Amino acid sequence: MQDKFCIHCYIGGLVQGVFYRAATQQEAKKLGLTGWVRNLPDGRVEVLACGDKDKVLQLHEWLKDGPPRAKVSDVSYEEQEWNVYEDFVIL
Repeated sequence: MQDKFCIHCYIGGLVQGVFYRAATQQEAKKLGLTGWVRNLPDGRVEVLACGDKDKVLQLHEWLKDGPPRAKVSDVSYEEQEWNVYEDFVIL
């Protein structure tokens, strides 16, 4: 059995208005992850992703670049307690 793992990320840069949330949702679903993604009022994007540790870390690497029109300046993350979500949704 794979290690179950959750991360909570904040992504800064040009990440709103460039399909960052939709692309993150697509990537997370492709990796079989659950959780959510949302825009923040300060221009950052927030992500909570849960699943097999190696897949969650793959998403974390993807978040550093994001979709083609994004210009990511920083990605911070911290591990979170395991939580069960039904899907990966845009909030």
